[in-house]
Amino acid sequence: MNCRHCKSPLTLNMADLGTSPPSNAYLDRAQLDAPERWYPLRVLVCQNCWLVQTEDFTEREALFSKNYAYFSSVSSTWRDHVESYAEMMIDRFDLNGTSMVVEVACNDGCLLDAFRKRRVPVLGVEPTASTAAAARGRDIVVIEDFFSRQLAEIMIANDQRADLIVANNVLAHVPDINDFVSAFHILAKPQGVVTFEFPHLLNLIAQNQFDTIYHEHYSYLSAVSVKQILERNGLQIFDVEEVPTHGGSLRVFAQSIATGLHAPTAAMETVLQKDIKSGLCETTTYLDFQRQAERIKNTALDFLIHARTSGKKCVGYGAAAKGNTLLNYAGIKADLIEWVADRNPTKQGLYLPGSRIPIVSHEAIADTRPDYVIVFPWNLRTEIADQLRSIRDWGGKFVVFVPDLEIF
Repeated sequence: MNCRHCKSPLTLNMADLGTSPPSNAYLDRAQLDAPERWYPLRVLVCQNCWLVQTEDFTEREALFSKNYAYFSSVSSTWRDHVESYAEMMIDRFDLNGTSMVVEVACNDGCLLDAFRKRRVPVLGVEPTASTAAAARGRDIVVIEDFFSRQLAEIMIANDQRADLIVANNVLAHVPDINDFVSAFHILAKPQGVVTFEFPHLLNLIAQNQFDTIYHEHYSYLSAVSVKQILERNGLQIFDVEEVPTHGGSLRVFAQSIATGLHAPTAAMETVLQKDIKSGLCETTTYLDFQRQAERIKNTALDFLIHARTSGKKCVGYGAAAKGNTLLNYAGIKADLIEWVADRNPTKQGLYLPGSRIPIVSHEAIADTRPDYVIVFPWNLRTEIADQLRSIRDWGGKFVVFVPDLEIF
């Protein structure tokens, strides 16, 4: 395989997590009687541009299907995040009723709704029918398609150029990253701004976040790799912020190299040097990651087996993609975790891909009083612990496995 950005041959392996089905391919009851498609889950590192990437085995349409089950507005943490983002963008870039904000991968429209409520015109691009329908339910116009150079040209022809284009947690999800990024350069107005948010590779490695590896994530991004990708496709980074979402992310501000107005801040160079000094441009940095993933897997299995033999009831909370990576890598099934509760009604009544653990309503936790609740979306542990604080009434405890086993 060659690098999806610079086309250099890939020879450095970072992780091999065995095989698993796509992490968001939840099953209904009828599908339990049919086979699932499992794909190898391996991660390679480009030693030329330092883009970390999964080995390709399946098409994007199989990963982002019409029944895609991730809805961003389910999380109150994310709702707060996008509200503050909208306020900041409006103030910083003087957005108003004559501006246009486009969000690529707008999901259920949670972020665009924050702009719409402040009377800033919005437009969404979203390829999955389930979430696009939810966004339209908020009175948001959505183009139901994958974003690309071709689509950007069509949007320009329809007078849909943007003052601000938002791309949160989507840059890692695209197989043709050069075509995707060049489309932002095309669609933005000459002096428009693009912001990208993505989980920071530095945190993935430092905090052993191997469970954030899954097929839908084609790339794992650093300031080093993103700077090169954007510049190759006509965009200059003029600012960057470190934000706490998804275990630690970067928010990158970009503009046209040729026509942008904003003077670069010192923040980009600071983050860039942090990545370099942390070894993200060194082969040795990536060689220990597999061993850490194996350690976490074995620790999780030991805990669950001991709980089972001790007569303790273990359930999960949050039918998240990261949880599916851990479960399938470790071979954990319903004999060790009886079910997983989730607040998203579109997931309730379905089954996790691979492990086939049933997904139930969050109300089942209070009804059954388990001894341990395994929190799979560990990045939302504070929000979840507050929502389920009643487990203290019967002595129940929360458990996270990543980055280390913790009972609280």
